[in-house]
Amino acid sequence: MENAVCFLVDDDEDDRDIFIMALESADDSYSCITAKNGLDAIHQIDANPDFIPNFIFIDLNMPYMSGKECLQQIKQKSHLAHIPVIMYTTSSYNKDVEETKQLGASHFLVKPPGLNSLTKMLRDILKGENVPYYLYTED
Repeated sequence: MENAVCFLVDDDEDDRDIFIMALESADDSYSCITAKNGLDAIHQIDANPDFIPNFIFIDLNMPYMSGKECLQQIKQKSHLAHIPVIMYTTSSYNKDVEETKQLGASHFLVKPPGLNSLTKMLRDILKGENVPYYLYTED
């Protein structure tokens, strides 16, 4: 797959760096474009209507615009409505899992503690093989 892109919206710079490392290990045909918060993400999307990533990953808890608000705004954009959106968060609250599913998220990925776990989860998501909505690991 050429020009495959993941769009990561996360306010934590370390989490963005770790995600990029894991993505490169999971599938080096993917590049990653990042936004530092939901407002930044919406500005980037609005500034470039031709930007259509293969996957969008959104942190739940961010300043200025929550992950849920960002998800809602992205799902309202007709050219992005079909793009899988994965919530990427430290939260594992059932309420967050259910609310984001109702808002149209494809998956709810709890940030794993290790790079290897994240790499494996990303590989599964990118391949789309029998991936459950809720993804969590303890290793």
